Amino acid sequence: MGAPRVVVLLGSTAESSGSVVVDRQSVARDYACEVAHLLGADGIALTIGTRTLLSDVSLGLDDGDRIGVVGPNGAGKSTLLRILAGTSQPDGGRVTKVGGSTLGMLDQRDELAEDATVLDLVHGDAETHVWASEARIREVHDGLLADLAWDAPAAKLSGGQRRRVALAALLVQDPDVLLLDEPTNHLDVEGVAWLAAHLRERYGRPGTTGALVVVTHDRWFLDEVCSRMWEVRGDGTGAIDGYEGGYAAYILARAERARQAATAAEKRDNLLRKELAWLRRGAPARTSKPKFRLDAASALIDDEPPPRDSMELTRMATRRLGKDVLDLESVSVTVPGKVLFDDVTWRLGPGDRYGVVGVNGAGKTTLLALLAGRRAPDSGRVKRGKTIHVKELSQDVAELDDVGDLKAVEVIEQEKGRVVVDGKELTAAQLTEKLGFTRERAYTPVRDLSGGERRRLQLLRLLVAEPNVLLLDEPTNDLDTDTLAAVEDLLDGWLGTLIVVSHDRYLLERVADRQVALLGDGTIRDLPGGVEEYLRLRAAAKAAGASASGTPAGSGTGSAGGGTTSGAASASGGAAPGEEFSQRDIRAAQKEVSRIERRLGKIAQKEAELHETIAQQATDYQAVARLDAELRELVNERDELEAAWLEAAEVAG
Repeated sequence: MGAPRVVVLLGSTAESSGSVVVDRQSVARDYACEVAHLLGADGIALTIGTRTLLSDVSLGLDDGDRIGVVGPNGAGKSTLLRILAGTSQPDGGRVTKVGGSTLGMLDQRDELAEDATVLDLVHGDAETHVWASEARIREVHDGLLADLAWDAPAAKLSGGQRRRVALAALLVQDPDVLLLDEPTNHLDVEGVAWLAAHLRERYGRPGTTGALVVVTHDRWFLDEVCSRMWEVRGDGTGAIDGYEGGYAAYILARAERARQAATAAEKRDNLLRKELAWLRRGAPARTSKPKFRLDAASALIDDEPPPRDSMELTRMATRRLGKDVLDLESVSVTVPGKVLFDDVTWRLGPGDRYGVVGVNGAGKTTLLALLAGRRAPDSGRVKRGKTIHVKELSQDVAELDDVGDLKAVEVIEQEKGRVVVDGKELTAAQLTEKLGFTRERAYTPVRDLSGGERRRLQLLRLLVAEPNVLLLDEPTNDLDTDTLAAVEDLLDGWLGTLIVVSHDRYLLERVADRQVALLGDGTIRDLPGGVEEYLRLRAAAKAAGASASGTPAGSGTGSAGGGTTSGAASASGGAAPGEEFSQRDIRAAQKEVSRIERRLGKIAQKEAELHETIAQQATDYQAVARLDAELRELVNERDELEAAWLEAAEVAG
């Protein structure tokens, strides 16, 4: 246990505001802290208009702290970070920063100089030799910038690329106090996993220095990285509650508070307890290393029914849909310079619930377009059941502009006055309340709603239309954790076929029964082991390129969809994955594996030589740029070979 959180803030008064710097050594000496104090907030208060965001809040950060910040949209989470960073001032109280410590913050808005290059943005005026030979910085480059050219201008970067550049620029600085506002936005599953591992290593090792505060709606990330939670209530009291442990422990604590305050009937309807029940019954990866004591949770959730009755959902969905839903049959799609789908067959049945993950540019959005009927395949066909009614949630909230003058509840009533959810008939007003709209916000014009509120309204608008096939493209954008739990609860009782494309691992494991992956090799691969298997496949591919040996982890993936095949023939030209291969096919695949491994070995050797040469010529910018371009060509070739190696290895056995 460290010293009390506010002891270093003596001398501050509620009437004064701003930031104060105290000497780090004197703090440790005077209070004999076991760990060094880095940052503190004492009695901070902030009111915007008639809303009290913060009231007499006192917080502190010590070495090794990893804090996750949650709360409703608009509660003041981002404002709290800006006050701690010193970029915004509170109405009262003060923020104390220990002298000699450094602080860095990632804002939600990536405001980059449009004429600056990636190199300028990440390293500024620093001499190349200062950073080129440092392993820690090269790790950040590999984790976030591997696909970007150093001379690429900011004006030509996508939103996701801009986010990664802003993150990289902050991480290479290695600040003592790191404040992150929605760092996982625009990152894919693999990028989120890399960032979590990096932050856990940097700020979570025993004896580490520095502290982390992160605002995010990514619940898997919160559980993976954070050791404590701050909940910004957003209920007008201006209070912030603290919880020990990550997101799962936070849910347990909230559920316990709800248990103590509610009757038995109210407890069964409590969404927090339903989510807690899922946490215990969830993916093996989670239960193998629980973040909280399962026996402490048992009393709360023993009588909680499963999140959804799969047999009942399938029966009801079959009745509404019929046996045929959507089938991709020998579908191929090519875009300039790339084959997205190569002779893919994938069958979706009534009540199927799939989560889709994949590398950027592999075709996830194109897959949804094929299923929605917005795009035709280059060859093959998409067979559609006679009774299907497809609705698609896009990433663009601007589609609500056409109803901007209507109130939120009126938009729902326009679609349908009453809807049955979990056997209960709900009015439009009750539905909006179920998804977190207060009475005031439910009767607010759509044009005045926040991004998160518009996102919720989009989803509600789709659900009340009663589709029997639902396609969701990154549905968690702009939603807070409580709203996500409410959305997942609605989807639990929804009857039909569900396809979700998302980088949110928690959501994928929560609402989908199976996951599939697009690895950029023209196929759709089933993932019996879920997202963890996807990450193992990606790691194995990279390891194969580095060592040119070994068998990829997570092998044994079959076809995507019950009894279907998934995609192109193997590298040997034999049958599709999941089918029997002839001895000729196996021998050809074995030769292909050997050929690829020999080339990968040469590439690995050449890469090592280039890294060494770059370090030796670190002061020569032109030489480094030339060598870096050569290195990127090798990396591209290696990626293509790794994909081919995986296909051939499946046939070779």
